[in-house]
Amino acid sequence: MPETVLVTGGTGFIGGWCVVELLKRGYSVRATVRSAAKEKVMRAYLGAGTGSAEGLSVAVADLTSDAGWGVAMAGCKFVLHVASPLGASGESADALVAAAREGTLRVLRAATEAGVKRVVLTSSCAAATPTKTTADSVSDETVWSDPAALASEPYRLSKTLAERAAWDFMARDGSTTELVTILPSAVFGPVLTKEGLGSVQMIQRLVEGRLPLIPRLGLCVVDVRDVADLHVRAMTAPKAAGQRFIASGEFMWMQDVAATLKARLGARAAKVPTRRLPDFVVSLLAPFMPEMRIVKPMLGRAHRFSFAKAQRFLDYAPRPATDTVVDCAESLLAENL
Repeated sequence: MPETVLVTGGTGFIGGWCVVELLKRGYSVRATVRSAAKEKVMRAYLGAGTGSAEGLSVAVADLTSDAGWGVAMAGCKFVLHVASPLGASGESADALVAAAREGTLRVLRAATEAGVKRVVLTSSCAAATPTKTTADSVSDETVWSDPAALASEPYRLSKTLAERAAWDFMARDGSTTELVTILPSAVFGPVLTKEGLGSVQMIQRLVEGRLPLIPRLGLCVVDVRDVADLHVRAMTAPKAAGQRFIASGEFMWMQDVAATLKARLGARAAKVPTRRLPDFVVSLLAPFMPEMRIVKPMLGRAHRFSFAKAQRFLDYAPRPATDTVVDCAESLLAENL
């Protein structure tokens, strides 16, 4: 009988691809959704990604409530906790941080009570970014972001504090459940659904011409399929227990991303801009555009994240960043997103 894996946030960008990867490898997958109405939609797009959604079941559970988590965990050997709030319009920073941290603790409590063997938590490179960087600075898993420096960046702060809370909880709990955390950088790649696009909205806005000028931003690009693969590897590798792993890839300036799209997509990239957006304009847009608010602190920075540990421990091998951004744009165009 196949082992059962619970995936939180199965309707999201990373979570959806984690479900696809698990189903392809023959696991029985139980995905959490916030409402039963999402099940039909999720089965449709996951079936498109795998050829079949057979082996998938759904449990209704919300990160803001204890209800449903015991049922969701029952019989599961592993948990991939991918779900995390992105922050709704008008939501306070305190509410976002609390939802991420308390939601993570809620999942961990339910997992340890159910005797789950291992939880793989999706954190973020936002939790491994030094306050000050240089032109050639590089972070690895030993680096932790300073919460005090993230006061104006609610999403990054929420990811940092949620991961900290997870490690603190596991240190106190004393159960046999193991924890691994995965820290993705800027995640792009093919989309399965329009929900939870996150950083993909950057590519979306470039292709649609909604960003007439290009921000002076550099990103360590990682493919969502490689992130999902790393989650599954970390789930079963014995030596991964108790470890953090950065899931990153090649560094690209947004102007290089735009140039790649122009070169590879031809006429379909006609609306992709070529001129640079002044930094002060990004600052003006940040209060109204979540993706700009997230990347504002990265203006002009060429900071990189080392994925050498994931290579050593888990044979991680990210695909070329240029292929990732093109595949991302191709899927957005194909789905009219």
